[in-house]
Amino acid sequence: MSFTCPYCGLRADRGTMHAHLAGVHGDQITFSLHERSGYTLATVTCPLCSASWEQPIRKARRDPRFLEEYAYEIRLVLFDLLLHHLRGEHGEGGGEQ
Repeated sequence: MSFTCPYCGLRADRGTMHAHLAGVHGDQITFSLHERSGYTLATVTCPLCSASWEQPIRKARRDPRFLEEYAYEIRLVLFDLLLHHLRGEHGEGGGEQ
């Protein structure tokens, strides 16, 4: 399966693309605070159609260092959602590299 990075055009297999997104485009993940719950929300938005996904990060409420300590893993989770979307809605991930 071959994906094209929606941010810079790199073409790569899914695993390489997943690592590329988390390592190079982490600034595309935004963080906000849910007022009622106090949870931090991590959000990724598809640059092709503006669909977005939020992931609550409950542990960040109890441990302020959690976001910094697990930043890469949090980005992997959000970019995994984006890759599934790119495949299902935009036809990415098919064919050869």
